[in-house]
Amino acid sequence: MNQRIGNRDEVGLDTFGKVTNHTMAGRQVFDLIGQIVPFSQALIVSTLPRGSVYPVQASYKTSETFLRAYGKDFHKEDRVVWQAIMRNQLARATELWSAADLVYSPFHHGLLHPHGLRHVLGAPLAGPVLDGYPGAVLLYRTEDDGDFTDAEMRKLQNIGREVDEFISKGRQARNTELAMNTDPWTHTAELRHFIFNSNAKPVFPKKDLDLDERVHEQLLQHARQAIETTRRGQIYTDRLLLPDVRGDLWVFHCVVFREFPALGQGAFVFFTLQPESFEWVTVRPADISADPEMVRLLPTLKFMQQEFHRNPTLDEISKKAHLSPFHFHRRFTDLIGMTPKHFLLSCQIHEAQRLLASRRRELAQIATDCGFAHQSHFTSRFKQATGLTPTRWRRMAAEIVRSGGK
Repeated sequence: MNQRIGNRDEVGLDTFGKVTNHTMAGRQVFDLIGQIVPFSQALIVSTLPRGSVYPVQASYKTSETFLRAYGKDFHKEDRVVWQAIMRNQLARATELWSAADLVYSPFHHGLLHPHGLRHVLGAPLAGPVLDGYPGAVLLYRTEDDGDFTDAEMRKLQNIGREVDEFISKGRQARNTELAMNTDPWTHTAELRHFIFNSNAKPVFPKKDLDLDERVHEQLLQHARQAIETTRRGQIYTDRLLLPDVRGDLWVFHCVVFREFPALGQGAFVFFTLQPESFEWVTVRPADISADPEMVRLLPTLKFMQQEFHRNPTLDEISKKAHLSPFHFHRRFTDLIGMTPKHFLLSCQIHEAQRLLASRRRELAQIATDCGFAHQSHFTSRFKQATGLTPTRWRRMAAEIVRSGGK
């Protein structure tokens, strides 16, 4: 168990507020939490654009076998993390499983017990890696440590908010340093992760989806289609381009789980609004240190963001991850939620949108500057990606700016 530091009864949540170095690693965050309540192991998990939740940071005692097992199978069994996220409040394992389940459930019998753990507490996080993709802090204890008490729960009542504020300040500092700004026409929402059950009913978020009305309606339609396709034993498409009321396309990644016990019985459909390409540039290895494969891909994301104008080849890009082109393509698609080709195109399109909105260059020059062969090629690919021609999109962006981003 983490070493006691001073008198825990005198340590409050303002511990985070006293820290000025917002580039610190997640393990240091766990050390600060350890000053409030003791624990044996800890994780920070995030939904990310691939659906479900996966470990992104871990305390120093958390083994690689535990992380691999959680990410491969047991994320679908973890009631604690999903109740914490869906209710936006602390969740404790002993309140979610019966006494028998605490011994014989797949999550406890297959994951916790082999690693000497018994008790779990989860605190929701708004966006541990990227804004809009919720997650949680998970604290674990052994049988001998005992369960998290009501008094400790009260101490941790606001821990998720404190960690969120801490992470957000660090992210804002990096955005400022890299001159990253969200333009008014960027597709975003407070939450960018949406879940539907086998009846195509929204499970998360419980409130109305913070989306364009037309996009909202199409998500409901695709949820029904995905469930029906799964029932027939077929695989549903994993990439959706949905036009909004202006005809502008929103890109979603779709994942269908035939079973997801943590949420209930039957199939569940996960839709994630894809991050803008530039958002990945602000992600540091420390943000996802528990996922070495993701860490390995970060240089390729930044390389494509910097070199999209010259259309680097798959072979060039894969070398940045020290992987073969075939293996790199497969792992990139699985982990990022889109192919390298789509990510490279998103880099080109984002820069083209920025130049179109500035109205300082002609279409032919924008095509050249963004790595397209010629203007007609640019127009074709731009319309394919956004649903609008460059000229129509430029008018739309001007209208959005005039209306204050609405």
